[in-house]
Amino acid sequence: MNPYLKENSWSIIEESFDPKKHEISESVFSIGNGHMGQRANFEETYSGKSLQGSYMAGVYYPDKTRVGWWKNGYPEYFAKVLNSTNWIGLRIYIDGEELDINKVKITNFVRELNMREGFLKRKFTAYLHEDKGIDIEAVRFVSAADKEIGAVSYQITPFNFNGNLEICSYLDGDIKNTDANYDEKFWEEAAQNAFANRAHVTVRTKKLNFQLCSLMETQIYRDGEKLRISAVPEESSKYAAVNFHADLIQGKTVTIYKYAANVTNRDHEESLLYQAAEEALDKAVTKGFNLLKEEQAEAWKKKWNDSDIVIDGDLSAQQGIRFNIFQLNQTYNGEDARLNIGPKGFTGEKYGGSTYWDTEAYCLPFYLATSDNQTARNLLVYRHNHLGKAKENAAKLGFEKGAFYPMVTMNGEESHNEWEITFEEIHRNGAIAHAIYNFTNYTGNTSYLLDKGVEVLVEISRFWEERVNFVTDKGVYMILGVTGPNEYENNVNNNWYTNRIASWTLEYTLEVLEFIKSEHPQLYREWTGSLALKEKETEKWKDIINRMYYPIEEKKEIFLQQDNFMDKELMHVNELDQKHLPINQNWSWDRILRSCFIKQADVLQGLHFLNHEFDIYTKKRNFDFYEPMTVHESSLSPCVHSILACELGYKEKAYEMYLRTARLDLDNYNNDTEDGCHITSMAGTWMSVVQGFGGMKVIKGVLHFNPLIPDQWDAFSFKVVFRGARLFVHVDKEQITIANEADAAEVFVNSEKVVLEPGRKISISHR
Repeated sequence: MNPYLKENSWSIIEESFDPKKHEISESVFSIGNGHMGQRANFEETYSGKSLQGSYMAGVYYPDKTRVGWWKNGYPEYFAKVLNSTNWIGLRIYIDGEELDINKVKITNFVRELNMREGFLKRKFTAYLHEDKGIDIEAVRFVSAADKEIGAVSYQITPFNFNGNLEICSYLDGDIKNTDANYDEKFWEEAAQNAFANRAHVTVRTKKLNFQLCSLMETQIYRDGEKLRISAVPEESSKYAAVNFHADLIQGKTVTIYKYAANVTNRDHEESLLYQAAEEALDKAVTKGFNLLKEEQAEAWKKKWNDSDIVIDGDLSAQQGIRFNIFQLNQTYNGEDARLNIGPKGFTGEKYGGSTYWDTEAYCLPFYLATSDNQTARNLLVYRHNHLGKAKENAAKLGFEKGAFYPMVTMNGEESHNEWEITFEEIHRNGAIAHAIYNFTNYTGNTSYLLDKGVEVLVEISRFWEERVNFVTDKGVYMILGVTGPNEYENNVNNNWYTNRIASWTLEYTLEVLEFIKSEHPQLYREWTGSLALKEKETEKWKDIINRMYYPIEEKKEIFLQQDNFMDKELMHVNELDQKHLPINQNWSWDRILRSCFIKQADVLQGLHFLNHEFDIYTKKRNFDFYEPMTVHESSLSPCVHSILACELGYKEKAYEMYLRTARLDLDNYNNDTEDGCHITSMAGTWMSVVQGFGGMKVIKGVLHFNPLIPDQWDAFSFKVVFRGARLFVHVDKEQITIANEADAAEVFVNSEKVVLEPGRKISISHR
């Protein structure tokens, strides 16, 4: 951990430029709007180490799988979100010398991500040959109001000379992914041209025929007056540019405005792509940079009004939570059920930008509480749309029935090629079932359950029915050969969490079927008919539930992570010399697998998901046993531990884990932020505050708050929407205050029932 960013409640600020930290900053300062996004690359040429990255949501490539030893069931490809056309590019020449801050002397460098208004700003002073000095200020954003539009303002001010300025404003589609398995380029040429002050590039993928059309317009101003200068067009394969020449006058500012429309054939007819780009660009240019920026600020004002968390008295914690919420809102907005949330969002290429179980386990609660129902519902619709592929996945592995959702996917087909994950980390099926329960329990809306959810639940239950095996001499069902959430154990038997989430899925599916049968008998007949659901199936599910085996350590009264966990040499992380940490960067995989050390919440994941099933003493015993052996080398780990620590009253541990998840990328805890930010774990940061310190739970459809405030905070507050109510929750050292801005709501605060009418506010002292 080597923090270098300035603490600020509404901005991420880097003062001075360090090339060694540049790729980290490219990740941290990324921008996006749900449709597209990019790393914080420089507009001008930078010859130092950099990951140039611009990404379009839903545009991917099936990169041929590369493994050392092929196994039946491996996917043919690993799906990857594509690094796409670089639309921000500028080449700046001053008296023939190119501006490249890797080669010229620079001072006064400041990079700022303004989270309140959603833009990236950069300023610096550069000294070129013969000490010619220029001040640079660049501002850019991708519009939250017009999803296909990006805009750049790039200002150049010479302060001690007059000279000649050459500007090349370009679109470059000749891009490749850094993580390409065979170092190949995934885009091929479709069309490009340059004319007047505009240029356009259209590229298509070599497979799947995704097409991206980028159209830009460049305008040059001096001290607010538009310059009437002719542009010289330039074209080559997958590249188009316009070139300008202008005089640099000492003390006068030249401003380059660059507007770009990026449209894909996911949203428009292929034959109308250019027309769609032209219409979007014309609209943006007519508005101009300043109005677009005002609209951006207004759009972000609404986002913050719905999702902001305020922490008083702890600037580091405040900056951390806002950064996480900012990135979540940049990555996904729920408008398109074909999209999901990649672990890196638009900030990098690791994990391929695909969908993991992170969405259901960590992201769904954030969107449930900060958006309308449709946003979260679309995450469930996404999985229902892939049900057919999930059934194909199960069949590929030899199952006769049921659905096996992929560990990694773009279109529902498995695209992950590590056997211990692809074949064995089967608990992801349970997370998808739990998401249906979570959505229904939180919203009280059964429409998804009745329309689509029951089908998903039945097919997942069929998978579990076939995946268990009955041990005759013990009279129990077991699940063998799995990897639990703790990926530092592979091919184990009876991972407690996997067994429990499998059995719970069967329980919930039967409960849903009974509800439909009772409340919607005609629909029940339709579903049992279309699913060919027989009574012998549901009876088998009941038998599995009643006779599922759960490994337990009776003396310690804990749930065993897997059958043989107690055979390991048990020790705590704090007994290790620091030189061993992180173990995933210092130990062999063999040594990790034999150790007791835990990557992330495993048994504790089950206690978090199924919290209402276990008493406080059960949670305490398991937390006290497992947390000291947890190295938290997954970004998904700290938040679950923070939430449970809050419930147990472990304030210092809860705060430690919160700060780790909140500042995971800002402080580069895991030494991997240069690969991209940990977007899906950022939702866990929100959960740490709202479900952890706020003590928010939904128990049988009723909202409960049981808050705990860290000693380091003076107060904290957040908003949640819940079944028509809109609650503003404020917690300080003395009391919890809740105001309702919408429909009436019944809530429990510190176990005390309160009815909140619209406009009413109540305050209750801490117990």
